[in-house]
Amino acid sequence: MTHETFKNTVFCLKDEMYRFAKRFVMSSDEAEDVVQDLMMKFWQKKEDLANFGNLKSYVLKSVKNECLNRLKHHDVKMGFADFQIHRSELYQIETNNLKEQILGFINGLPEKQKAVIHLKDVEEYDVPEISEILDMEENAVRVNLMRARTKIKEQIQKLMDFENKVIENL
Repeated sequence: MTHETFKNTVFCLKDEMYRFAKRFVMSSDEAEDVVQDLMMKFWQKKEDLANFGNLKSYVLKSVKNECLNRLKHHDVKMGFADFQIHRSELYQIETNNLKEQILGFINGLPEKQKAVIHLKDVEEYDVPEISEILDMEENAVRVNLMRARTKIKEQIQKLMDFENKVIENL
């Protein structure tokens, strides 16, 4: 694989890789590190990349696996309870910004639901593609998507109910 081919097939996916990684690691710097490390690995294995039928799927699977490995390592290093406290303190969101609230709700989802809703609603992948990327049955993708959307909808409704009560009491 030439430098130009690599640039046109793998490197062009870097922004999508970054967005997907950020959903897992929740830090811009860490997401950038994931993408940079994977680009180095892909470059080293550039001759083998031609053997993959769906390169985009392989690349996003690699992002998912690298992020999960980093999160596991981080959990071990900090301890699960400390990690959760640290994570909530670092990523507190403002209550008056609905977009940030929704992103916070999505980030609070279990990892599978978070990945599925990101790939479907943000990246606009089809269910079969998501199934391949996340190595899940298509039915499991649909179930996780439905559950994620239901949870987000319930949380938005609670937020709206709360804001309406505050407005009524003013």
